[in-house]
Amino acid sequence: MYRTHNCGELRMAHVGNTVTLSGWVQAGRDFGSLTFVDLRDRYGITQLVFNALDDAELCERARKLGREFVISATGVVRERSNKNPNRATGDIEILVSNFDILNASKVPPFTIDDDTDGGDDLRMKYRYLDLRRSPVQNNIIFRSKLALEVRKYLTGQNFVEIETPFLIKSTPEGARDFVVPSRLNPNQFYALPQSPQTFKQILMVAGLDKYFQIVKCFRDEDLRADRQPEFTQIDCEMAFVTQEEILNTFEGLTKHIFNNTLGIQLPDFPRMSYDEALRRYGSDKPDLRFGMEFVELNDLAKGHNFAVFDSAELVVGICATGAASYSRKQIDELTEYVKRPQIGAKGLVYVRYEADGSIKSSIDKFYTPDQLKTWLQKAGAQPGDLLLILAGEEEKTRKQLNELRLEMGRQLGLMKPGDFKPLWVVDFPLLEWDEDTQRFYAMHHPFTSPKKDDVARMLTGDHQTMKDLRADAYDLVINGVEIGGGSIRIHNRELQEKNFKLLGFTPEEAEAQFGFLLGAFEYGAPPHGGIAFGFDRLCAVMNGQSSIRDFIAFPKNNMGRDMMIDAPSPIAPAQLDELYLALKKV
Repeated sequence: MYRTHNCGELRMAHVGNTVTLSGWVQAGRDFGSLTFVDLRDRYGITQLVFNALDDAELCERARKLGREFVISATGVVRERSNKNPNRATGDIEILVSNFDILNASKVPPFTIDDDTDGGDDLRMKYRYLDLRRSPVQNNIIFRSKLALEVRKYLTGQNFVEIETPFLIKSTPEGARDFVVPSRLNPNQFYALPQSPQTFKQILMVAGLDKYFQIVKCFRDEDLRADRQPEFTQIDCEMAFVTQEEILNTFEGLTKHIFNNTLGIQLPDFPRMSYDEALRRYGSDKPDLRFGMEFVELNDLAKGHNFAVFDSAELVVGICATGAASYSRKQIDELTEYVKRPQIGAKGLVYVRYEADGSIKSSIDKFYTPDQLKTWLQKAGAQPGDLLLILAGEEEKTRKQLNELRLEMGRQLGLMKPGDFKPLWVVDFPLLEWDEDTQRFYAMHHPFTSPKKDDVARMLTGDHQTMKDLRADAYDLVINGVEIGGGSIRIHNRELQEKNFKLLGFTPEEAEAQFGFLLGAFEYGAPPHGGIAFGFDRLCAVMNGQSSIRDFIAFPKNNMGRDMMIDAPSPIAPAQLDELYLALKKV
């Protein structure tokens, strides 16, 4: 046997037992007659002891063990004289009587420890070493447990897990597709799915009224911390359901997984309309762990010969509790923060409500203290608070203030670890109008249904009224991160064709791209809707992390490359010939 126990298992109850452990050498310490080796596997670390007085040759062999050597050791469990309270096995150690080197190891390029000295690229190149580290292993194990709890809940709700194809048809909406050339069909291509959207709708037409899949999806888009070219969704669809039933079902799923993986019981989720979220927080995914709701100041700030405010479409601010102590340098740094190109504000106005009740502002030559006090009162400010104000075009200014709000939340420590604030955002617009291209785009996707009250207007209304159409669409947001999104779907051919037309498809294009779905709608398609959760993102949010990389066993870097296997890579000319492809110089 390579092992009778794992390296995190032994306790005082095992004292006196002869055991065999196997694992990797974490560290060694030589104290002359005694040599200590920390042996690690994914379950923990156990201290091995080699006594030169008992067996000098064995102790000498142990001194030569290098980091990450793989060994198997047999010995007797005994109580440690110098216990380690920070380790689960810290009360015991193994007095080794024999060990075998199962495999030697080169010196690793970075330390295999919780706090490693390896940079991102190095860790990704040697991902198999990085995966030995406890924090990364714990993330992967958490992901596995989360997937199991998702399956337990959904199967308990009579959902059926069904696999959908990976080789599908390219569609023009959404992000860029990854395409796969077909050898058997010259000059034709498959696409890897951005989601199983049309297939799960077909499954509803097929009568499988509760579908789910934990599924890989692919998008050829620019990458960031919470985005990878391949990612995983909890993909779900239900037939004969209303929006209310879908929200209740997947609120139940979210509560279940939090309770059964983190031991956290979430309260009922509040709901907020898309318009309300933008008005109160400047974002359709607001972080509700802290307040700082927007306060609109047009009625108080305009008409006082301050040109910045008088010419602005919107004057709006946030009240930062206790931040009146910010120095002028700190406020200047905030000003530079909002003026960055990524945010794009032209400046920042502050009103400081001093602890003694006095008021100071960057624009006090335009407004009296009494006038500024009315702003503070409208914002609910108390002595010691700081009012931060932006002005400009309404939509842009709200987005800019949202970024400032989040930055103040970070600076003031208002995003508490372990605090989770879920929210349903509902009543999204159905369509977005783009002035540059002079056309509509789907806010969610082309299969989202308008609200029942808007169906007739969508079928018969003019172009201008289409901008006000509302969708039966919804997002689940947790701590300012969009975890999932979904909608009630169109299940009528005429309405779906109308939506394609609004989105710029000709009838021929719609038929070529989605004729199979339109045809299915003519054979008794039931009302249906669904949702998809970003599984990698959910793992990260539940663990208070911003990057999804360490919840994916083998992630790509920011250029979409797998550093370990060096992919993508060229293929042989013979393969290109088989696929009727030719290399193009770049």
